[in-house]
Amino acid sequence: MMNIQFERLHHIQVCIPIGEEEKARHFYTNVLGLKEIEKPEALKVNGGLWYEVAGIELHIGTETHTEQSKRHPAFEITNLHQVKEYLLQQGVSIKEETQIPGMQRFSFFDPFNNRIELLETVSS
Repeated sequence: MMNIQFERLHHIQVCIPIGEEEKARHFYTNVLGLKEIEKPEALKVNGGLWYEVAGIELHIGTETHTEQSKRHPAFEITNLHQVKEYLLQQGVSIKEETQIPGMQRFSFFDPFNNRIELLETVSS
């Protein structure tokens, strides 16, 4: 068994219906008082909002009602490539993610189709 070096919880994602960003912004910014942070340019096309809360990120994604939700935890680790190879060797289903500056990332699915993202900070 491989020892995966988990560093911290990076973000949690919840979802809202497509086109409801202003309602979500009112709730998360005005009602809860969270600080909105800018999404990476490559992900803005997907809609939604990001916030900083208690040292982690809260991602508000948009989606239609589908069987495979975008909701997921994301864990920052230090050995991303080795872990990916290990999971593939174990027959785990991998989903390649849109890459964003400063991060390398991918997701995998548990036996119950729950999505879990792993990411690693990289130097620019």
